[in-house]
Amino acid sequence: MSDRLNGISVFVTAVEAGNFALAASRLHLSRSAVGKTIARLEQRLGVRLFHRTTRSQSLTDDGALFYERCLRALEEIRTAETLLESGKRQVSGRLRVSMPVLFGRLCIAPILTELAREHPQLELELSFNDRLVDMIEDGFDLVVRNGALPDSARLVARRLGNHHMAFCASPAYLARCGEPTTLDALAQHDAVAYLRSGTIRNWEVPLEQGETRLIAPRARLVMDDLQALADATMAGFGIGWLPCWLVRDQLLSGELVRVLQQYPGAEFNAHALWPHTPHLPLKVRLAVDALANKLPASMALIEAQL
Repeated sequence: MSDRLNGISVFVTAVEAGNFALAASRLHLSRSAVGKTIARLEQRLGVRLFHRTTRSQSLTDDGALFYERCLRALEEIRTAETLLESGKRQVSGRLRVSMPVLFGRLCIAPILTELAREHPQLELELSFNDRLVDMIEDGFDLVVRNGALPDSARLVARRLGNHHMAFCASPAYLARCGEPTTLDALAQHDAVAYLRSGTIRNWEVPLEQGETRLIAPRARLVMDDLQALADATMAGFGIGWLPCWLVRDQLLSGELVRVLQQYPGAEFNAHALWPHTPHLPLKVRLAVDALANKLPASMALIEAQL
């Protein structure tokens, strides 16, 4: 029975991954081991599950029928596990989470690692990446994202908290170029700008009555890494528009100076996203609850000090 269940799990992962190589990566197996497991499953069932060529693989009619039934069976198993876990509140197994690089490392990972400390049988696999991953295709249990959410009926989202941006510059730059006192004055200043998906990101300034002003920075340096952006701002290359959680220590130490403080910083929401399922696994629910309970206080403490 154990071998049968193992074969089904490998088969379902191979279907969802689209190829044996990616399935092997998700299962932490070799591609050869995945291929042999599928071959044994086909031999036991007496049918061919995949059409395979050197470049592609696709389900046969028998394979599609078997896949549909396997999904139902696995969903029943997951439901049973969730019900049992909910009763004892002890979480176990591997939790795969994707998050932005710096926000994840500084703000999200400490909360999740503390959760792992409280639950010794919980295994964490944290992926730090600023690209927008396809969590279902890439096999993540949970994704943390800042800003606008994807429009997808396959995903569920929960707001975790918010954070603000601030205009910053080094004392050396301000001594050399002066301090802007109006938004229009930014056009006369060098800027260090953030590049996202090949596009320079505009600076967003909330105004009265819910309006937002977009400012195209006069970019002297353009970077796709927030830490490099903060470093260049500290080095005096221009004004940067940076998240408060990233530059708190530099603002407190005087390495950076906050400018245009009369304008409230743009606010961005952080959300947790997970695949839509009738029974949310306990490990995902506890992780989301921990983030929703602890992240707002952490953000509020950071911004209260500035």
